[in-house]
Amino acid sequence: MPEPLAAGNGVVVVPMWVTIGGQQYRDGELGISEVLARFAEGVSTSGPSPGELAEAVAGADQGDGVVVLTISRRMSGVYESARMAAASLEGYRVAVVDTGTAAGAQGLVVLAAAQAARSGLELEEVVAAANGAAKSTKLLATLPSLEHLARGGRVPGAAVWGARWLGLNPLFEFRAGRIAPLRPSRGTKAAYQRMVSAVVGEVGRADARGGALHLAALHALAPEAASSLLGRVEERVEPASSFVGSFGPVMVAHTGPGLVGLAWRWEPP
Repeated sequence: MPEPLAAGNGVVVVPMWVTIGGQQYRDGELGISEVLARFAEGVSTSGPSPGELAEAVAGADQGDGVVVLTISRRMSGVYESARMAAASLEGYRVAVVDTGTAAGAQGLVVLAAAQAARSGLELEEVVAAANGAAKSTKLLATLPSLEHLARGGRVPGAAVWGARWLGLNPLFEFRAGRIAPLRPSRGTKAAYQRMVSAVVGEVGRADARGGALHLAALHALAPEAASSLLGRVEERVEPASSFVGSFGPVMVAHTGPGLVGLAWRWEPP
């Protein structure tokens, strides 16, 4: 989520960590290009500690409770760290929500919770809004290669080998808290068209019932491609909200450069 968008919605972002050659850096301290250039030194990532999360909660609390929304627990230990942080804070009302997703899709869930909080809803109602958004949010993305994801054990090695051998463009979705490879596309152009069609097709099915589309284009060192992809959707449908979000070094360490994707959710009336 872009920093101005987070700050404007009262969202506090707790950075993750990237370790290169045994040295830890907060996400954002190093540029993405530097992280990729130093990959041979050994790169790993980790989430914020319970202490860091507890400090963030205490700083954000205004007396009416705090909701912590984490990346999918199947992808990271941040959810458990957040639960430990919440348990350690006496006198605070803290709810921890597993968004079941990541990246721009997680951003859409966070924004739904922020909107509920800013409208004056109680803590439990904000949690319900977040859970509802998490169930309806989808993410599709394409990569030049699945090798970085396979290296981290997030997709089967056979999927990488097959895509490389056939010269196809990998396509994947976030489903049930995990990355799931889809049928690859014959080239980047075809992959982009499938993503646009998926969003527009869902809008077409839901539009008769009314509601609003919330949309995010995400990328790893490919801002022009992400903006173009967002524009192609906006030519067909008008979203109630949209943004372009760049991956930070932690995410790029897992995906590699060149990722472009769309995340969206259809908000019922």
